[in-house]
Amino acid sequence: MRRGAAYNPWRPTNYRKRDPTTVTALTLSTSSAAALRADAVVVGVAKGAKSPVVAAGAEAVDKAFGGKLAAVLETLGATGAEGEVTKLPAASGLKAPVVLAVGLGEVPAKGDGYDAETLRRAAGAAARALSGSKKGAFALPIEDPAGAAAVAEGALLGAYTYDKSNGNGRNAKDKDKKNNGPLAEVALVGGKPRDKAYKAAAERATALVAEINRARDLINTPSNLLNPAAFAAEAVAAAKEHGLKTEVLDEKALKKGGYGGILGVGQGSEAPPRLVRIAYTHPKAEKTLALVGKGITYDSGGISLKPAGHNETMKCDMSGAAAVFAAVVTAAKLGLRVNLTGWLALAENMPSGSATRPGDVLSMYGGKTVEVLNTDAEGRLVLADAITRAGEEKPDAIVDVATLTGAMVLALGNRTFGIMTNDEAFRTTLHEIAEEAGEQSWPMPLPDHLRKGIDSPVADLANMGERMGGGLVAGIFLKEFVADGITWGHLDIAGPAFNESGPFGYTPKGGTGAAVRTLVRLAERAADGDLG
Repeated sequence: MRRGAAYNPWRPTNYRKRDPTTVTALTLSTSSAAALRADAVVVGVAKGAKSPVVAAGAEAVDKAFGGKLAAVLETLGATGAEGEVTKLPAASGLKAPVVLAVGLGEVPAKGDGYDAETLRRAAGAAARALSGSKKGAFALPIEDPAGAAAVAEGALLGAYTYDKSNGNGRNAKDKDKKNNGPLAEVALVGGKPRDKAYKAAAERATALVAEINRARDLINTPSNLLNPAAFAAEAVAAAKEHGLKTEVLDEKALKKGGYGGILGVGQGSEAPPRLVRIAYTHPKAEKTLALVGKGITYDSGGISLKPAGHNETMKCDMSGAAAVFAAVVTAAKLGLRVNLTGWLALAENMPSGSATRPGDVLSMYGGKTVEVLNTDAEGRLVLADAITRAGEEKPDAIVDVATLTGAMVLALGNRTFGIMTNDEAFRTTLHEIAEEAGEQSWPMPLPDHLRKGIDSPVADLANMGERMGGGLVAGIFLKEFVADGITWGHLDIAGPAFNESGPFGYTPKGGTGAAVRTLVRLAERAADGDLG
């Protein structure tokens, strides 16, 4: 079908508009866990030396069981192992009809509390178990606002469901046979609604999770409903809602501007590429960050076609752009004192008579030439154009995010993303920030000896190098497009971006929203003048 035909299924007007703001409701409650009316009250249970131990926060519930809640749970087979969920009928004196005990793992050393990630995962597992319920009272061990934030984030993240019936995953209200809907309300027992720190923690969690769920929705949306133009339209709509500035370069503007990488990847598809700039500014900002996201809305591999069994989940290859988009909107919602610009490099990588061939040479934005040895190494091509363009604005740092290489999955598995930078201190900072945010990451090197492998006899460089260390080679390629004097980081989220196994903790099956929390935490650190 030729471009410009009367009917074009790729028009953004054919894309179902999603609700951009709704999440499970979050309330802070000073009521006793025993007195709060809810469908279930959630308590924590840990692994003791010989038997399970009921965690702090559940004292009123334990009292209703005559101080024998731990014994009852043990009788039911509960051990307190992390993520374990046990439901039992409530004892007399509790307003909720059900008690849900969620495992916290080992009892902390004396004087230590449960770490934030343990609380997040436990709350997430409980929220998933309460899918379809109207209200859950979470009486987990909250000692301070940070603990409240962790439980809130975990519960809201765990409550996410993707509505398969209409392509819109965000907390659909209507229940049907395909989807019971998410937990409608999370009441945080031990929260202090009049305390500014607790209130701020709850507001941050609500804003952050709304945008992580936006990213999850985008990732889960089938590629025939989300092409580059539709993704761009979503960004423009969100920008209008939150007072952000956007610029969308279509295929004509990309050609005029010389964006050979993005055009080269997208030229085989009936759905033309886009480059979206979405920017949040604060009048008192002292730091500026540029975030660049790989947005391949479907990746067939192009002429270098992926083998059978590797195509089915390739709607997720725009997870980096989704994370960048979500992070910018979150920063705007939180009013962070930082300037944050997101670059969404959007294209669909398809084989056709007009597709880029292995051996072709592309002239990239900025003038460098690249020999394309493998059209399935397309992410680095669209990122290269966007990184070069982002560098022209001279930000304090550029961070790109991408489901870039299968090699990174082989190296780090499905739950950890790799970090590469041109500055060792910044690499350490990004690793620390990811840990603060509760995301698993690992710093990776960019060995000088691998650079020679991307030399090309017909261009400035090739898009492929040595097979061993392929994830590092991709990082080395991207480094070539970073302007001198700019601090740069690369997050390869190929492993954790899309969960093909069963859900766990607060992580659903499908799109996860990986890296959003890290990017938002980076923006917060920049707002505080602390980039390492």
